[in-house]
Amino acid sequence: MIQHCVFLRFKAAVQEAEKQSIYEAIVALREVVPGMGEVKYGPNISPEGLHGGYLDGFIVTFEDATVRDYYLKHPDHVAVGERIVKASDGGLSGILVFDMEI
Repeated sequence: MIQHCVFLRFKAAVQEAEKQSIYEAIVALREVVPGMGEVKYGPNISPEGLHGGYLDGFIVTFEDATVRDYYLKHPDHVAVGERIVKASDGGLSGILVFDMEI
């Protein structure tokens, strides 16, 4: 299994409703990506102060790397990805992706 962890620095102007809409769009990808499992999302709640400005994020679980790779290229994912880039402070530099095999 693969856990696809995405940490975000949303622009200050991005409202909670827009964040929620983005997360819901990610969850909806489960309908079009076979093998895409659980999606969890929310704000960083660590008390350590080591967030580096990444105050929000989500984690998607995939059956394997093949499913993850299919998801990455799926047109619906590309569209959600564009929304995320536009909403992130600094565009792509406001996004941190970390994939881990579990």
